[in-house]
Amino acid sequence: MSLIIESLTHLGAGRASDGTLVPRTLPGEKVALREDGTPQILTPSHLRVSPPCRHFKTCGGCALQHAGDAFVAEWKQQVVARALMAHGLEPVFRAMHTSPPRSRRRAKFAGRRTKSGAMVGFHARASDVLVAVPDCQLVTPGLLAGIPMLEALTVMAASRRGEVALTVTESAAGLDVLIQTDQPLTDQLRIDLAVFAQNHRLARLTWMDETVVTIRPPVQVLGPATVTPPPGAFLQATQDGEAALSAAVKEIVGRAHRVVDLFAGSGTFSLPLSVAAEVWAIEGDAAMTTALDKGWRGAQGLKKVTATSRDLFRRPLEPDELKGWDVAVLDPPRAGAAAQVATIADSTVNRVAMVSCNPVTFGRDVAALVAAGFAVDCVQVVDQFRWSPHVEMVASLTRA
Repeated sequence: MSLIIESLTHLGAGRASDGTLVPRTLPGEKVALREDGTPQILTPSHLRVSPPCRHFKTCGGCALQHAGDAFVAEWKQQVVARALMAHGLEPVFRAMHTSPPRSRRRAKFAGRRTKSGAMVGFHARASDVLVAVPDCQLVTPGLLAGIPMLEALTVMAASRRGEVALTVTESAAGLDVLIQTDQPLTDQLRIDLAVFAQNHRLARLTWMDETVVTIRPPVQVLGPATVTPPPGAFLQATQDGEAALSAAVKEIVGRAHRVVDLFAGSGTFSLPLSVAAEVWAIEGDAAMTTALDKGWRGAQGLKKVTATSRDLFRRPLEPDELKGWDVAVLDPPRAGAAAQVATIADSTVNRVAMVSCNPVTFGRDVAALVAAGFAVDCVQVVDQFRWSPHVEMVASLTRA
């Protein structure tokens, strides 16, 4: 039996007229399903391209390499547009920004021991099968070059039948590696890992919640400041995407003198903005707040940045606390910022830069501000999760 793919879901899977979901297909294609559920493309779309990565067929790390860049950009922008249209909003969209291939500076690899050593890579789609990715077109050359090191580390960190998670971040001082494993960290292993990190010129090596060794602080450059985020802390996926988001936020803030940065992380927006404005940076993770504060204090010529640790889900800033602040910048996790948006709506803040990685909660939160008297000036979509269904966006809102 053949199927005609009518559209893509928000996760990038093809949807047939009968509701059947078929991964890695495109609208207009005629397909048949093999016994294992994989699609046989009977009539390919003109939008289909040859995947740029030789691992795409087996690796589950990417979902959309079979589609041309222009189609993916338009599709992602439409995902955001539909999330806003669900609330009756049809704002102006700026041109899409997409990060280039091989620009992901952070990745979470899986590692498993083998008879001959170890394998490090990504899982196949919807599977625990591990796929080696020596020619991955997603991560930076620096991360790719670190795979042999990660394989050696897996031999040390993984049990014979277990699997380890290896979160690796490229920094100005070298690779920053976080190991998540069920193996205990013994005194001898601490010594061996410290030697290993030194020999492989790692910046920092962390085992679960214990930093085994920091040879050089794994600093990230945020505007005029350098910051050492805590192990495993949130960081924008690409430097290119971070620059695009930061530029959009800076334009929204304009010449404002006082900015409150909510869900501030380690200072992605706070520190660049502090070149021209006083900033109150609020973040629920105390370690990230400490890193932000240290980065500000180590920089020169910045305006005052006050870093505060506070759970904004349980204790959002109240309207009286927001009094006197010109612009609010929000970059919440996928759950959005419903509670904080509600207090902003009741405050005197008249401009908001809303950053999000979830179109659904983004639409909800923007709609709440519009209902309170804000207007959406424009929306900028940024794709730094290339070839995946994930997308980020920034909205400029001004109180009418």
